[in-house]
Amino acid sequence: MMPLVDLRSDTITHPTEAMREAMRAAPVGDDVYGEDPTVNRLEEMAAARLGKEAALFVPSGTMANLAAVMTHAQPGDEAIVEDQGHIYRVEGSMVAIAGVIPRLVPGERGVITAARLESALANSRQVPGLLCLENTHNLAGGTVTTPQQTTEVCAVAHGRGMRVHLDGARIFNAAVALGVDVQALGRDADSVMFCVSKGLSAPVGSLLCGGAEFIARARRTRKYLGGGMRQAGVIAAAGIVALETMVDRLAEDHHHARLLAQRLAEIPGLRVDLATVQTNIVMVEVADAPTIARRLADRGVRVFLLSPTRMRMVTHRHIGMPEVERAAEAFHQVLRVAAGKS
Repeated sequence: MMPLVDLRSDTITHPTEAMREAMRAAPVGDDVYGEDPTVNRLEEMAAARLGKEAALFVPSGTMANLAAVMTHAQPGDEAIVEDQGHIYRVEGSMVAIAGVIPRLVPGERGVITAARLESALANSRQVPGLLCLENTHNLAGGTVTTPQQTTEVCAVAHGRGMRVHLDGARIFNAAVALGVDVQALGRDADSVMFCVSKGLSAPVGSLLCGGAEFIARARRTRKYLGGGMRQAGVIAAAGIVALETMVDRLAEDHHHARLLAQRLAEIPGLRVDLATVQTNIVMVEVADAPTIARRLADRGVRVFLLSPTRMRMVTHRHIGMPEVERAAEAFHQVLRVAAGKS
């Protein structure tokens, strides 16, 4: 039996052998007391990479985003969010737990530009206290926000007294795609979250980065949310290896996503907007997507179903050219069957 081609997400990546060895050998302590040397090292690395004063190791990106929102805002406050933003559409904890009210602003392929923010604020009787950005933008297809766009929109927000949180779960994908230092994408935001458990291939964990005072308060928020961990150096060690060894290779994932998108765009019955394929995510529109996804799974190809007419594929280090070819051929076969040409 051939191995699965799993394109559901880059979260399915397994830790590398170097990560496993680092996890085995990691010195540990109680992180709630700030005594785990491996966690401390990872947090210092993360803060330095993003150009921030401090960082906080958190079990998940969802918790990191929630901790950021709860630290920046109070229940009843408003936050501007792109209308397809992951923090709103998928996570939901901004409303359910933090009690922060989202004001949705449509972006340009997921990007809230300075002009769009100014328009949203033009007739505001009360300016929201927080702006939430996302780079790369998941539901827009992995699209990137440039350093200039980030600087401009943050300038508008800060000029109106707003704070800015950046959901940068895949921010290293954005940096690699744009050919810029990751600091350029996060320096203007008050806080930035990124995951080490997606394309960077660590088994678990995210980092919340920001000013020292902000992170001190976020550390208390993490405790409220049940995110305080004890000998967490065992998993933090993998995050260190991820930052040291896995960033540059993300370009391979982007290359494979582009090739996959180009192959799929040639198949009758599929719609792929190649302009949105900027990193490692490919969005496909197709009639009766649930049936198509089920038939793909029967052929050993897994995709993520977003709606009755939309599915997502994400490339990662377990997807090479053979897997791209297998996925494209499976789509071709399934669409021929759907069209009655088998």
